[in-house]
Amino acid sequence: MLRRVITSRPRIAQPVNPRAAGAISDARFLARRSASTNAPHPAASGPSSVRNVFNLAVGVAIGVAGGLYLFDRPPPAETSLFGKFGTPDDFKAAIVELNNTLTSNKVSSDPEVVKGHGFSPNSYHPAIAHSVVVFPESTEDVVAVMKIATKYRMPVVAYSGGTSLEGQFSGIDGGCICVDMSGMNHIIKLHAGDADVVVQSGIGWQELNAQLKEMNYPYFFPLDPGPGATIGGMVGTGCSGTNAVKYGTAKSHWFINLTVIKTRSRARKSSAGFDLTKIFIGAEGTLGIVTEATLRLAPLVPITVAVAQFPDVRKAANAVQEVLTSTAGDSIQCIELVDDNFMRGTNIFGQSHRKYLEKDSLFFKIQGSTSTQQENAKIIQGIVKKHGGLTFELARSKEDADDMWRDRKVALWSGMALVPGSRAWPTDVCVPVSRLPDLVYETKKDLAEHNIVSTIVGHVGDGNFHASLLFKDDEEIPQIHDAVKRMIDRAIDMEGTCTGEHGVGLGKKEYLYRELGAGTVNLMKRIKRTIDPLGIMNPGKLYPDSPEDGFQVHGPGYAKH
Repeated sequence: MLRRVITSRPRIAQPVNPRAAGAISDARFLARRSASTNAPHPAASGPSSVRNVFNLAVGVAIGVAGGLYLFDRPPPAETSLFGKFGTPDDFKAAIVELNNTLTSNKVSSDPEVVKGHGFSPNSYHPAIAHSVVVFPESTEDVVAVMKIATKYRMPVVAYSGGTSLEGQFSGIDGGCICVDMSGMNHIIKLHAGDADVVVQSGIGWQELNAQLKEMNYPYFFPLDPGPGATIGGMVGTGCSGTNAVKYGTAKSHWFINLTVIKTRSRARKSSAGFDLTKIFIGAEGTLGIVTEATLRLAPLVPITVAVAQFPDVRKAANAVQEVLTSTAGDSIQCIELVDDNFMRGTNIFGQSHRKYLEKDSLFFKIQGSTSTQQENAKIIQGIVKKHGGLTFELARSKEDADDMWRDRKVALWSGMALVPGSRAWPTDVCVPVSRLPDLVYETKKDLAEHNIVSTIVGHVGDGNFHASLLFKDDEEIPQIHDAVKRMIDRAIDMEGTCTGEHGVGLGKKEYLYRELGAGTVNLMKRIKRTIDPLGIMNPGKLYPDSPEDGFQVHGPGYAKH
């Protein structure tokens, strides 16, 4: 095991002992030789000291060749292996070795399988099929895959729930290994007294909460992105959901540690070194594959649901601000803003038990005992009325509350009912809460001027804004893309972000220089090159292209379905 100590001399990486120093020197020499010959990396069969360094790297499933290096700038092009992937023959050899290493049911090159793992029906960014898909069942399986990927310099893309919307799990031009984590979907250990749970990364948040309920354990995992999302993907995209106004996001404190490397201990708080867990949250699989995670849990609290309608978005947003600062504010678990198109789509969809007034609306989740819920609902109703609310309806029972909330959670499908036979381009941005009404108003005006039908849903308590832009034909995709670009530009102009929840992937990496600045983006790239010096972990995603990067793994165009 190696330990790195950062000193005031930034190019120095100090190992614990001379043998480790020799291992790094040997690995660097081998990396240079491999770069000059374009041959598969020989670490797997090299001296034991070199194998030790490589075992460290692949043992934590981050695809690091030759140990962890600390650079004050990217290594010179003539000695760097970054982005210099193996040859087609190397990739063929890698697939043979995968089949020989893993059992037959864990490896597939079936054309339908490799395509299905590279394309999403809800994403229209450039998409490419993978070369091979592997289905690990343990961390050891992932380690074995990463040893082979490192040996042959073959890119690796993680996949689990397949719900990402910005091209995060698309294949790589030239070939890659897709690691489908969905089989690693178990609870490893529940620490009931500490209110935390260790899980494999392929378990879905809904399945986790269902299993905790079956155990009669009165806690839950509060992050709630789209249905089907899994813990590994939630880490990768830095997700949140409707509960964010109460519980925060994946970048809050819900992920205690991750098995990529040991990012920290299980203690509720720690001031021991960097919070390495946060580096991997939002990295979209470009730094490593998470195989296990320790999650903090929250107490289950009884909830009810209410819906209020308003003549316009601004009145609704003003009501939200007063609700959150009122004595009822602490009881709010969710506040969701939906527009008139959403409500019309819900009525047309026909799955709801009620017919709604087709106006801009707010969905509330209110926590507390029955008496507390009733008391706070009266306060909220008074605020709604004060700000011009047209209606206020409180659920009459738990079943009624579940039905009302389901109407909000099926937003994608109900929205598509507005245009029969349509498809949807879903996207999100986020702005300071006070600017959300301006963003909604300007976006709706822009879409109307371009004859684009869309529904709008906002996590109004934290300024997050989602839109599903509807279209029927591939010829309309460029127009939809341009509308999304204008929406993002509008959000950034309002001191917002190109994405509040969906992540960057392929679809939004071009906006990072404008949003974050070159200094921040270059620091992200430096971290990437340090942890993944081969550049094989989900290449082409997250980090925006620039001339000095030297390679591009995706060409122009849109995915066609």
